[in-house]
Amino acid sequence: MTQEMTPPAPTAVGAARETLEDYTLRFAPRSYRRWSPGVVGVTALGGIAYLADFAIGANIGIAYGTTNALWGIAVFALVVVATGTPVAYYAARYNLDLDLITRGSGFGYHGSILTNVIFATFTFIFFALEGSIMAQGLELGLGIPVWLGYALSTVIIFPLVVHGMSLLSTLQLWTTPLWLVLMVLPFGYLVAAHPESVTAFLAYRGEDGNGAPSLGAVMLAAGVCLSLIAQIAEQIDYLRFMPPKTPENARRWWAATLLAGPGWVLFGAVKQVVGLFLAVYVIATVAGGARVANEPVQQFLLIYEDLVPGWLAVTLAVVLVVISQIKINVTNAYSGSLAWTNSVTRVTGRYPGRLVFLGVNLAIALVLMEANMFDFLNTVLGFYANMGIAWIVVVATDIVVNKYLLGISPKTPEFRRGMLYPVNPVGFGSVVVAGGLSIATFFGALGPAVQPFSPLVAIVLGFVLPPVLAVATRGRYYLRRRDDGIDEPMYDEHGNPSAAVLCCVACGQDLERPDMTASAAGGHVCSLCLATDRAGEHVLPAQH
Repeated sequence: MTQEMTPPAPTAVGAARETLEDYTLRFAPRSYRRWSPGVVGVTALGGIAYLADFAIGANIGIAYGTTNALWGIAVFALVVVATGTPVAYYAARYNLDLDLITRGSGFGYHGSILTNVIFATFTFIFFALEGSIMAQGLELGLGIPVWLGYALSTVIIFPLVVHGMSLLSTLQLWTTPLWLVLMVLPFGYLVAAHPESVTAFLAYRGEDGNGAPSLGAVMLAAGVCLSLIAQIAEQIDYLRFMPPKTPENARRWWAATLLAGPGWVLFGAVKQVVGLFLAVYVIATVAGGARVANEPVQQFLLIYEDLVPGWLAVTLAVVLVVISQIKINVTNAYSGSLAWTNSVTRVTGRYPGRLVFLGVNLAIALVLMEANMFDFLNTVLGFYANMGIAWIVVVATDIVVNKYLLGISPKTPEFRRGMLYPVNPVGFGSVVVAGGLSIATFFGALGPAVQPFSPLVAIVLGFVLPPVLAVATRGRYYLRRRDDGIDEPMYDEHGNPSAAVLCCVACGQDLERPDMTASAAGGHVCSLCLATDRAGEHVLPAQH
């Protein structure tokens, strides 16, 4: 059948046009990746400007004491660096988001929908957390009722996320310097002007005074922090726009990839420590301070009041909160909308539009805020962490162990329909077992002695199960086909995805080689048109 005999599907055409702004559900082509490694890196780091770290650090310190909290933060940082490095490299090298990477890293074409739901949950939980912090700031500075502040912090994000990466990169670049000054200055002043606060911080034993060093308390603290492990997926939503890695830019490319990939946790860990430090200072300085010590706006307001007149202190605190909330929640909203859209498109074969699920994600986050999620922060984050850890550890293990050490999993990524089995038991089964058992442990099903170690259950099983299942299945379920039917090479002489352009028979768009396969109906077809091909006329048959 010739290309002229296969008319473009309306759904495919509409989806293709809408996703060309930021390549929502597909490989990010070289023609669009016009930013330098430095710009991509700064843009990605702009997404970690959230104040949730201050609240998390304060909460775990108040609950478990400074010593246990610091060790918990160290465990968290080590796990994130170990798991984030391989997935960040993979994303930057092959220009794919974490969902596309996950498909070919042990989950299958439909199997990765499970992890999309895990990630979407991460985005609306942390959107709600940041929105709550902004509402606290609006109430303090402008007297706006908290319930209305929740709504305002949600609505303000929608127009900023509509235009994808092009607007987000500009927003993050221009707001980062002011954010850094507003955040770093008060902490530096506090340490210099009140050195006794350091001694009080190190000696703090928690709200009940029983925060003696304890492995169980360390793991409980680490578990709350590790709810942030899925942040690497948001970093990757930016890192996928890295330019090709060449001998000329290799050092800058690696620096940007490592700093903006796993490197985000260095900034996150520092913010958690500072959040605890400020909380201890608030408790020691303000009458009844324990009640608001975990609220970042109160932490910064107290220090600003030492520096400037009261009216300016309130203004600076509110400005810091608003900038931080906008910088992170545009990322939460953007990434969450991608995750939902990707899942629904694969399940239904229809592209509903990213903006539909931008609205859905924001609505869920608003419900969580109105339900006062902030007061149950440790429980919500500790529970979520189990599935987030299982997902990221399994993907990282498949890349490092199954792809590079054992050679069972295909070394180069695959994400296209027809090339993958619907479900691969290696990754999918590992996440279900590791996440399920760690959640059961979290709720005490294995006994109170083991309960604090639920994150460790997710980490150990997430590392052990993928190679075991890959060997047991002999890699049978990774690839449905090894040949995509196109003679044009997939990669250039430096190992970067090819910039060669082919025309899609279904939507008529000219797209780069890595996004295309041969069509069973003749010609070439892009990955998104394959996803919306409900009749399956373009899907290549399996190879046996």
